[in-house]
Amino acid sequence: MKKWICLLLVAPLLSSAAEVRIGFQKSAGLLSMMKTQGASLPGHTIKWIEFPAGPQMLEALNAGSIDFGSTGAPPPVFAQAGGVDLLYAGAEPAPVNSEAIIVPKDSALRTVADLKGKRVAFQKGSGSHFLLASALQKAGLKFSDITPVFLSPSDARAAFVGGGIDAWVVWDPYLASAQKAYQARVLSDYTGLPLANGFYLASRKFAEQSPQLVSALLEQVKLTGKWASGHPKEVSTLLTQQTGVPADIVATWMGRSRFGATPVTPDIVANQQRVADLFYQQKLIPKQVNIASRVWAWQPK
Repeated sequence: MKKWICLLLVAPLLSSAAEVRIGFQKSAGLLSMMKTQGASLPGHTIKWIEFPAGPQMLEALNAGSIDFGSTGAPPPVFAQAGGVDLLYAGAEPAPVNSEAIIVPKDSALRTVADLKGKRVAFQKGSGSHFLLASALQKAGLKFSDITPVFLSPSDARAAFVGGGIDAWVVWDPYLASAQKAYQARVLSDYTGLPLANGFYLASRKFAEQSPQLVSALLEQVKLTGKWASGHPKEVSTLLTQQTGVPADIVATWMGRSRFGATPVTPDIVANQQRVADLFYQQKLIPKQVNIASRVWAWQPK
C-alpha cells in the first residue's frame, strides 16, 4: 500500500487525547490492514488492541478500554440492548457469501430445516448469530428449535472437527479454511436473506470529544478500502503475512469480501433496524433498540 494512504493529511485535530485506542480483528480486513501498514494520526499515537470477535470488542468499548473499532451488524445491537453508549460512525458493504452455516461433508443434514433439534455452534452476538436467526426464520424454525452452542471460532472449529456439534455458523477466513480442509458443506449463506452491513463504531464520549479524529479515521478507512479493492493480489499477500492463513484460503476470503467505508445512510439504518427487530422478536435481546438515534453524521471529503 502506498505510504500516502497510511498518513492522514488532515487539519489540526481538536482532541486533546494523545492516544487513540482502536480495536481490531485479524479477520476484519481494513483496520487490520491499516495496523500492518503503520497508519498514523498527526499529533496522536494509535494503540491497536486485538479481539477474537465483535462482542468482546464492544465489551471493551463499554469498559472504556477502546475508542473505536469495527464489527458486523449484530454486536452493536446486543451492546445497545445491554446499555453500551456507542455510535454508528460508518458502514461497510454487506457481503453475501463470506459467512455461512456449514456442516461436515458426510452429514445427513441437507437444509436449514434439518437443524431442528441439532447442536449449532456460533459466536454469540456476532454476524453469525444474525445469519442463523434469519435462516431459521425463513425455514419456519425458532431459536428454541435448535440447541445453540456458544463458542469462539477457534473453539468451534475443534468441536466441528471432533464431532461435538452438528453445524457451525462462521465467517471468513474460518469458513474458507473449513471448506478447504474438511470439505464442509454450506446449508445457507446470505443468499435470499436480508443482508447485514458491517459497522465502524465509536464510543459516544470519543465521538463527541474528538469528532475530527473520528472523521480522520473514517477517511483513512475509505482510502484503504479503495486501495484494497484495486489491489487484490497485494491485499492477499498482506493478509497471508499478518494472519498466517495459507495463501489459497486468503484468496478465497478476499474473493468474497467487499471493502470500503460509507456514511450510515437511511437504507443502512433500516437494514440494521431489521436486525435489531428480528433479535427482539426472537427474544434474543431484552428490549427493543432504536438504531437511528445512535447514528453519527459523517460527511466524507
